[in-house]
Amino acid sequence: MIYSFQELLLLSAAAIVIDWIIGDPRWPTHPVIWIGRWIRWIEKRLLTDRHRKHPFAGRSLGCLLTVSTMLLCMGTVWGIVAIADFIHLWLGYAVSAWLISTTIAVKGLKDAAMLVYKPLANGDLPEARRYVGYIVGRDTSSLDEREVTRATVETVSENTVDAFVSPILFALLGGAPLAMLYRGVNTLDSMVGYRNDRYRYYGWCSARMDDLLNLIPARVTGLCMIIAAAILPGMNPWRALTSIWSFARRHPSPNSGIPESATAGALGIELGGRNVYFGTVSERARMGYPLRPISIEDTRSVIRLLYAVSCMVGIGVVLTWFVVR
Repeated sequence: MIYSFQELLLLSAAAIVIDWIIGDPRWPTHPVIWIGRWIRWIEKRLLTDRHRKHPFAGRSLGCLLTVSTMLLCMGTVWGIVAIADFIHLWLGYAVSAWLISTTIAVKGLKDAAMLVYKPLANGDLPEARRYVGYIVGRDTSSLDEREVTRATVETVSENTVDAFVSPILFALLGGAPLAMLYRGVNTLDSMVGYRNDRYRYYGWCSARMDDLLNLIPARVTGLCMIIAAAILPGMNPWRALTSIWSFARRHPSPNSGIPESATAGALGIELGGRNVYFGTVSERARMGYPLRPISIEDTRSVIRLLYAVSCMVGIGVVLTWFVVR
């Protein structure tokens, strides 16, 4: 099972359309849920209290977790696609396109953001806090309307990389197996990539691998956001560019600061500030130009930015197919 670049282009384009229409499937069980179950299963067998406090042991076991998860994700999907391809070429195409679509989440990200926006628009702050708690790692119990909106805007902008651009770029390089390998690493980072007492050493490899895999996609996303800001009404591409240049490097992540600062600049708002993680206060770098206060409508604006980027990438994939076919 080796697909040509032309086939990978078409499969990726089909996956984008599937995600736009269907989003995250409720059945069969989403692959990310299975990846999460694997991570929890192996963690129970690897991570003891003694190991998690020891730098060398913790990092060694974390590397084992990362490598095994990458191989499991890629190998399992390769086997599924190979069997489907053996049965019939078009079945292989269909399975590949569907599996790639499960590694991206444009519709799912939009739906999750709107679940926060709607209660805010209706004045139901506790309900908005509940839903934003599903998509961010920070404590949300005491957030006001502005902070709930900021959390939503930040996670949508950051996940434009994780939930779309990165998996599509990996799908273009190696189809569904490589896209699922990326999704496995990204899931690892979201589950164990924390600098707390439990995961400081054990999650180190997962976090660094996620940084490495997102290095180029994050910069591609920043460029796409600048172009999108030039197209979408009410956004400013020049501010998006200067915001990336001025603020992105202040973010603790080498990648997340790029889409977040681009979004802040494009909208004329300020992102970053005081967050609380597991009871610990973290003062994140402030990014963007606070030309106006954040409002709940910025949630809809960042969703438009997300869809503009996904449309641009989708059109680029199709145009590339026409050029190389």
